[in-house]
Amino acid sequence: MKANIGIGENHLKAVAEKLQTLLADEQVLYTKTRNYHWNVVGDNFMEMHAFYESQYNELAEIVDEVAERIRMLGHYSTGRLVDFLKLTNLLEPEYTNVQAEQIKNLLDDHETIIRGLRELITEFADKQKDLGTSDFVTGLLRQHEKMAWMLRSYITK
Repeated sequence: MKANIGIGENHLKAVAEKLQTLLADEQVLYTKTRNYHWNVVGDNFMEMHAFYESQYNELAEIVDEVAERIRMLGHYSTGRLVDFLKLTNLLEPEYTNVQAEQIKNLLDDHETIIRGLRELITEFADKQKDLGTSDFVTGLLRQHEKMAWMLRSYITK
C-alpha cells in the first residue's frame, strides 16, 4: 500500500532514491569501520578496538533507520551488497592496519556523507516538500559531525 502522507508520489520516489544512495554510503562506512575494528593493531589496541566498535554500533543503527525511512515513504530498501557498491559515493581502499590511515579513511567518508546530508536537508524540504525526511537527515548530520569530530581528535598532524 502506498503512503498517503501529503507528499506526491513523484516527490516520495525522488526522496527514496536519494535515501537509497545514503543507505549505501552508510552500509559501506559501517563495513569499513567493522573491518578496522577487526584488524586494528598497535599499543592502543584495546582503546581503538572499543572506539571502532562504538562507531560501527552507531552506524548499524543509522543503517536501520535509513532503510526504515525508505519503507515509511512507501518504497523498498536496497539490501544487496552488489547494489550498495553500485550506489555508494564512498571508496573502498586497500586493506590497512595502520591506524592513521584507518582514521583518515573513516574521517574522509564521514565528511563525504556530511556534505551530502547538507544538500539533502534543503533538497528534501524545498524541492521535495518532505519536511519529515529533511528533519530526519538533519539528525543524521549531527551524528556524523560528532563521529567525524571524534575521529579528527586522533589526528595529530
